[in-house]
Amino acid sequence: MNKLAPSKPVYAFLIAVALIGIVALGFAYHPAAAQEEEPEPIPEVKDCGECHIDVAESWSHSPHAHAYDDPYFQERWQGMGTPSECLACHTTNYTPSTGEYSAEGVYCEACHGKVSGDHPPEVVEIRADTEYCGTCHTTTLSEWHQTEHAAVGVGCMDCHDPHSQRNLFANSDEMCINCHQEEEMGEYLNDLHVQKDIGCVDCHALVIPPEIIPDDGIVPTGHAFNITPATCVACHTDALHAGFSLPGYEEGAKAASNEAGEGEEEVAAAAPPPAEEEIPPEQQVQALEAALASRNLTNLFQGGVTGIVLGGTTAWIIARNIRQHPSERRATVEDEDDEEES
Repeated sequence: MNKLAPSKPVYAFLIAVALIGIVALGFAYHPAAAQEEEPEPIPEVKDCGECHIDVAESWSHSPHAHAYDDPYFQERWQGMGTPSECLACHTTNYTPSTGEYSAEGVYCEACHGKVSGDHPPEVVEIRADTEYCGTCHTTTLSEWHQTEHAAVGVGCMDCHDPHSQRNLFANSDEMCINCHQEEEMGEYLNDLHVQKDIGCVDCHALVIPPEIIPDDGIVPTGHAFNITPATCVACHTDALHAGFSLPGYEEGAKAASNEAGEGEEEVAAAAPPPAEEEIPPEQQVQALEAALASRNLTNLFQGGVTGIVLGGTTAWIIARNIRQHPSERRATVEDEDDEEES
């Protein structure tokens, strides 16, 4: 009886065949199950310029695109010993711990982040708010914080195209009056500056370079829009008898308006010759402030003398009428009585 019973290897073989049959039967009835286990292909990320042709063309000529290969930056950077911290703004996706970056210059990812293969229709983020721009444009942001623009929320993109970085208006004055309407400008429209074709940014965004350019090359950008004594000195050096001029403004007001009246020429001729040594801008500003203070003091003195003269004359006339001689007053009264009786 034991000889007819199947051996253990036979049992194992039969069980294995049964299991294979069950698995095969399961795949036959559920073919999709095997397909679901296969990973889906990751969508390919296209280059931004393939779709955004006009934006890419505009950006290609911008300071952002050439932030790394710009000759001025390279000269200053090399002169400073190529400090790695500069690459945080002059490259894209710079990693300080490794010194690696994905691209030279400021590319799309610097302001939009990484783009997935689902774009479009997935929306791409935009980091280009004013404070984010200021992470690299630190001087401009600091100046902007001092203005009414910052107080009312007028930021970078309200005046600049973020891709080309140029002004939104070809004529900068037209950009200004887009918000500052003509009725708000009052007497400025009749001012001599306007008649000489001197516009808003010629004074409010005048950039006076420092006497010594810092090693990093970062200088004021004119985004504080303030009018200072140095602003006036830049053009009116001759008229203020300062005897000096800022670099680039040696001809004074004549350089600003491209013409000078006879009176201006006479004043320029009367001005003392420039000193052999160039006077620093700080001393130039102090000289202008002293000149303005002297003029104000002169006007105040003249006004005081005029007031004393007019006041004394008025007081003398009043006192003379009050102190009229009694006989004169009596004669006047008698004349009035005679007229009433008649």
